[in-house]
Amino acid sequence: MCLILFAWKKHPKYNLVLSANRDEFYNRPTQPAQVWPAHPSLIAGKDLTAGGTWMGITQSGRFAALTNYRDPKHINPQAPSRGSLTKDFLITNSEPEEYLHKIKSSNIPYNGFNLLVGDQDNLWYYNNINHEIISLPSGIYGLSNALLNEPWPKVKVGKERLGHILSNENLSTKDLLTLVQDQTIAPDHLLPQTGIPIEWERALSAMYITTPDYGTRCSTALIKDKTQTHFSEHSHAHLGQKEDQVDFIL
Repeated sequence: MCLILFAWKKHPKYNLVLSANRDEFYNRPTQPAQVWPAHPSLIAGKDLTAGGTWMGITQSGRFAALTNYRDPKHINPQAPSRGSLTKDFLITNSEPEEYLHKIKSSNIPYNGFNLLVGDQDNLWYYNNINHEIISLPSGIYGLSNALLNEPWPKVKVGKERLGHILSNENLSTKDLLTLVQDQTIAPDHLLPQTGIPIEWERALSAMYITTPDYGTRCSTALIKDKTQTHFSEHSHAHLGQKEDQVDFIL
């Protein structure tokens, strides 16, 4: 994922409310969210190049999501896939904190990432840039390709709009999917400086990214309480990929 807006224990009915976009090259093979035959309790999309996932949930209430950390000067093309970090948490029974400490101590040379893992009661965050493991308190959060709550324009605006959505007693995945369809480009003076050309900083500043070869491949909405999870993934049409939506209630 490249944008995750989420509220943890901020709504009177729902523990986790989330709206997210996955941005990727259009020609990278992908399966939309589905039940994985080898792991029947897992629902997630699948990166067919490396075999991992960017976000997923399980029948037992486990959740994981990942964003890359943008640092073009320190990209190792031979580094292991970061999509395994989410998948491996979802298919095991490790406690979230235990799992993150295991990743931290492994010293596997992943490229930069942010990782969210949780269960019915707890949500944890880890990044391998400053190596912080944090149990997240109640709050509204935004995560793009920098550290948690880094005030990039789309993160700031997204958190504000998510806050407005949370004022409704009853939420819908439709509203959450709509939230991240904004194609507004941030003004130059608000753009981050991450080491890429200014033309790319502009294009990537939108919530919903569209360029000739790279952009938002799918949007995801998640509404989760103690007993039930609503999960919707909307695939966008690019390079022959059909527009489609899948919905799950667990």
